[in-house]
Amino acid sequence: MEQEKTLSIRDLSISFPQNDTIEEIVHQISFDLYKNEILAIVGESGSGKSITTLATLGLLDKKAIVKGSVRFKGQDLLSFSEKAYRGIRGRVVSMIFQEPMSSLNPSLTCGYQVVEILQQHTSITNTEAKEKTLLLFEKVKLPNPKELFDTYPHQISGGQKQRVMIAIAIACHPEILIADEPTTALDVTIQKEIIQLLKDIQQETGMSIIFISHDLSLVKEIADRVLVMYKGAIVEEASAELLFKAPQHTYTKALLNARPSLENRLLTLPTIKDYLNNTLQTEIEIPEERTRRLKALYETTPILEVQNVEKTYISKTGLFGKTRVVKAVNDVSFSLYEGETLGLVGESGCGKSTLGNAILQLDRASAGRILYRGNDITGHRGKALRTLRREIQIIFQDPYASLNPRLTVGQAIIEPMEVHQLFSSKEERKEKALEILERVGLESSHFNRYPHEFSGGQRQRIGIARTIAVQPKLIICDESVSALDISVQAQVLNLLNELKQDFKFTYIFISHDLAVVKYMADQLVVMNKGKIEEIGEADNIYKNPQKVYTKNLIEAIPKGT
Repeated sequence: MEQEKTLSIRDLSISFPQNDTIEEIVHQISFDLYKNEILAIVGESGSGKSITTLATLGLLDKKAIVKGSVRFKGQDLLSFSEKAYRGIRGRVVSMIFQEPMSSLNPSLTCGYQVVEILQQHTSITNTEAKEKTLLLFEKVKLPNPKELFDTYPHQISGGQKQRVMIAIAIACHPEILIADEPTTALDVTIQKEIIQLLKDIQQETGMSIIFISHDLSLVKEIADRVLVMYKGAIVEEASAELLFKAPQHTYTKALLNARPSLENRLLTLPTIKDYLNNTLQTEIEIPEERTRRLKALYETTPILEVQNVEKTYISKTGLFGKTRVVKAVNDVSFSLYEGETLGLVGESGCGKSTLGNAILQLDRASAGRILYRGNDITGHRGKALRTLRREIQIIFQDPYASLNPRLTVGQAIIEPMEVHQLFSSKEERKEKALEILERVGLESSHFNRYPHEFSGGQRQRIGIARTIAVQPKLIICDESVSALDISVQAQVLNLLNELKQDFKFTYIFISHDLAVVKYMADQLVVMNKGKIEEIGEADNIYKNPQKVYTKNLIEAIPKGT
């Protein structure tokens, strides 16, 4: 018996005007989505995954030239007016976007944003909509649903924002759910819960899911069928079981092997280009050499000392409500050495980013001391703080939100040079910016382009270029590769390690991806509920974790493909 098709895409091509030419991004692709199926689309950044699904929902820029057909129940969605699209978005076809920080409205409470879509597509009352929203919050494993209902997006963690997005997407029981990197912002333990949640909802409702992900380990766990896209074309299509057992295309093989191994630490991660050009490097870091390197490192003077640091938040609900005290960071101490990479891991909301912000003096510590090169920086103000900001920089999690959309790439890189009065002239700054662009794997022609013209991986490279423009000594990488697909992630991790060698950078590497942290880290700090759960040499902790919490985190890492 032939499977029932939910969506049928034929000869879809998507082009955009570029200067005096038309650039085709997606090249006449065709595929079907079946009822009660989870179809995964994988491929590196810029391969056309997201843009294909945005075309399905009529969410592309008006300049886009879209040809072909996207048929749902006999209707070609590409012929729909904006009004007709509004009638099906969220009700028939729904989407979980990749970047929850950009997707949620910062001026509306989390609860209201779910209520809004329920009332747009149904005739339920305010009370019924609120009750259903609270049930949805429970379903997506959000803590304290009643309290969170009246909370604004900026008051919750990245992982919690993503779960609010999932609640919005499934609120009206759509027939098709497009999940664009839905677990990117989530730690490994919550990832598993969300994957299971999506599978449960799909089995319960018969909903079809298009699951876009760079994490092939997750794809293996959830997908029935997989499409592999490369440069706007479908290069391989197979059942998940067959694709992971016997990949046919070189590009697919490259994707399956680009994730850092939990066994051996390669000196350079393999990239797509390495596979396609047959230039793979398989040299691994020898454990004895690593031991010698770290021993020499720890005999030097620390560049940063965090001593008994605490960060307390006090909140009050209503005029006469109870005062609530939350210790986001609780008595944290560690030392960081010049040239070292310290991995900082833990579940969403454990205090990782709060600690990073305290070190940067973006959100000052409530207690304790932070010493940089032996000087207590917790009281720095004015000129002293500006000087510190040049020495200690951050690469943010969300490259799109951290770049000013009104500034060209060149202006974004030159701006911090001007603030810190680096170099003697505009010409010299421009020359340096062009040099940095090429150093991070971009082109000089990108200098006059805007952030929205780049893929997620390219935007993260721009963020890195902006960070290193002021020649810092210590860089805090706050989930700086979490939004990137496996291949681009490998390129950026290789770049960070190259920059570390060339410029003697010191990193604090904050991430929920324990496989990536194991590859990058010399020392590992595991945080849980604001406290340090475990601290030590990274490889030792992965091989022999002492705490149950750490063991659970390591066991939750998606298994290799």
